[in-house]
Amino acid sequence: MWKYFLFSFLIILSINYSGASIGDRSPYYQRCLEKCEILNCTKDGIHFIKEYHQPLHLKWTFWFCSDECKYNCMWKTVQSFHEYDLKTPQFHGKWPFIRILGIQEPASMIFSLLNLYAHLKMLKIFVKRVRPDSPLYFMWIGYCLVCCHAWFWSTIFHARDFLLTEILDYICAFSIVLVNCYIVLVRMLKYILPRFLLIILTVFFIAFFINHSIYLYMGRFDYSYNMKVNIVIGTITALCWFIWCLVHQKKQPYVWKCGMYVALTGLVLPLEVIDLPPIFYIFDSHSIWHLATAPLVSLIYSFAIDDCRYLRKIHFEDVENQKSKEL
Repeated sequence: MWKYFLFSFLIILSINYSGASIGDRSPYYQRCLEKCEILNCTKDGIHFIKEYHQPLHLKWTFWFCSDECKYNCMWKTVQSFHEYDLKTPQFHGKWPFIRILGIQEPASMIFSLLNLYAHLKMLKIFVKRVRPDSPLYFMWIGYCLVCCHAWFWSTIFHARDFLLTEILDYICAFSIVLVNCYIVLVRMLKYILPRFLLIILTVFFIAFFINHSIYLYMGRFDYSYNMKVNIVIGTITALCWFIWCLVHQKKQPYVWKCGMYVALTGLVLPLEVIDLPPIFYIFDSHSIWHLATAPLVSLIYSFAIDDCRYLRKIHFEDVENQKSKEL
């Protein structure tokens, strides 16, 4: 019974949440949905009135009666649109996807897992090649944990889309944008600012993230605000990295990896903005964007490895010089 309680809560959270689109506003879809729910579902939309042996994989992925009605009526509506030579419509702001084994957006889910795997693999390499006493070692470990957490929730969200999973996906995606900005500022200012100011900077970033997350969760999810904040912080981060790479490219030749990572990340970013019907109702531009970002992970970690090694070398050279002076 616990699963019904949990997802009843998620369903309640989802009421009046999804924005209407042409597909779900169409009279055909509305009539189909109303008829299906009356004939097949209990009032709460969870159970089936008629005896129906739902496949186990749909039970495990929490496709309740009302969900089944929405899914089936969605495809009937798509077919109806095509019969009148109309374009494939969206439903509640999303394109129709063919579910596979109960997974709502299979391509995006698999490619999110691919990104998660890429970070875990590179973390293993980073830990092998960089000593724990290297400057910024734990900062990069934290970066990896933030990214892995974000890609985990991206996987969950694309597997089953509820209000809670969507909010967590957006909040965690923002955490990646914010941690990238934090890292470039720390890298630029570590040897300029005193330690207490770096601590204040860290506290500010944590407070900003918490405030942003609370605003998104407590308010009516403001997509426009969230997008603007991500674009502004992402742009600042990219500019800072490019400037830093240009300044240090002669002394630290490996910085090309960071510059390349930032450039390629910006190059594939339009895939996140393009909004086209999914190919074969599986591969949309968003899923392809997830696929494109996975190979880029190795670049930023390769830069991190080289940079930590460089900083460690400089640090111990300074220590040796200081000792020789004292002698």
